[in-house]
Amino acid sequence: MRKLTETKIVLASHNQGKLGEIQLLLLPFGVMCVSAGELSIDEPAETESTFSGNARIKAHYASRASGLPALSDDSGISVDALNGAPGVYTADWAETLGGRNFNLAMKRVWDKLEECDAPKPRLAQFNCTLCLAWPDGHDEIFAGVVPGQVIWPMRGKHGFGFDPVFQPDGYKKTFAEMLPEEKGPLTHRADAFTKLVAGCLD
Repeated sequence: MRKLTETKIVLASHNQGKLGEIQLLLLPFGVMCVSAGELSIDEPAETESTFSGNARIKAHYASRASGLPALSDDSGISVDALNGAPGVYTADWAETLGGRNFNLAMKRVWDKLEECDAPKPRLAQFNCTLCLAWPDGHDEIFAGVVPGQVIWPMRGKHGFGFDPVFQPDGYKKTFAEMLPEEKGPLTHRADAFTKLVAGCLD
């Protein structure tokens, strides 16, 4: 497994929430992270049907465009009673003519659960696949998951995406009710990042 020796990488995302989380995770290793948006790198089409496939597309695209190693994150929520949906299409469920609206996406998921009279607890998992890619085309892949359940109504003002309706196993609060320092170590992203650290940073 290739070690990361560079001290600057690109996060292949325009999502400021993800950038903040990744910057905090990388800080102890002396690695600076800038977003693709800051470097005016656009976002490629995500044409794969798996988290790892889309993570690879984004990481290699940003690495080629910047000449730096690039870290991408493809993540989503998979709901058991919806046969794993929205899954890799989580962001698509939030798309509107005016941009992404995750409040509508969360309502859509809950409405579908109500329509099929899904039993409670309505089990779900947050999935995250990280891809670290280098300009020469090499990459390393790391997958993380956190189990929990979808709740309603939405609770909490922190976080982003589906955080207000996701309650991780063993907790009474949603991710959106947790401060970043409490939520951070529990996330699917932290799980994947722990594996990345063991493989590429330690």
